[in-house]
Amino acid sequence: MPKKRILIIDDELDFCRMIKMNLETKGDFNVDFATNSKKGVGLAKKLKPDLILLDIRMPNVDGFAVLKELKNSSQTMSIPVVMLTALADMDSQIQAAQLYTEDYLTKPIDTQALKLKIDEVLRRAKF
Repeated sequence: MPKKRILIIDDELDFCRMIKMNLETKGDFNVDFATNSKKGVGLAKKLKPDLILLDIRMPNVDGFAVLKELKNSSQTMSIPVVMLTALADMDSQIQAAQLYTEDYLTKPIDTQALKLKIDEVLRRAKF
């Protein structure tokens, strides 16, 4: 069975590297990442990953704007997105849900819980 491709869009390079290492070591995933929103959208269109992990708080263009762009593009609209953020407020969670995210997880992230959530979202995406 081929490895699932995950794309991380997050401006924190160390966070991206840590999640990439953990998911590739402990999961059956190939992980790419982008540390800015423009590169992230471009990679999503090019790679067509099985799932996107998207940060909300990024410089220049926030994660909600990136999510809107992804969901409005025929190339990326069907890719499941899980929001990863330090924002734990209810308004952000509601906004993410209204923009069709599959889930919303707050940082700091437990990598085992993240892997389980990714597996769950990918199973749901098959149907």
